Amino acid sequence: MPTGPKGQKRPADAIGNAVKVMRIATEEEPEDYGSVPEKNEAAAEMGRKGAAARAANLSPEKRAEIARAAATKRWKKDQDC
Repeated sequence: MPTGPKGQKRPADAIGNAVKVMRIATEEEPEDYGSVPEKNEAAAEMGRKGAAARAANLSPEKRAEIARAAATKRWKKDQDC
């Protein structure tokens, strides 16, 4: 049986898939997202420590510069559409 974008099971044929989607939309059948992958706690802890260290080392001017560049990039992306 094929899987959807989040790993959920879907019927192989178009009609069966349409019926499955209709049942999910009308809440006759629950959406199945599969199991949630477990996080590696050691990697998560290292990420938190690295973020805290980077924030402590950034000057307010550098932080403002990074924020300005991110905002410019976000606005440019929105205007391209």
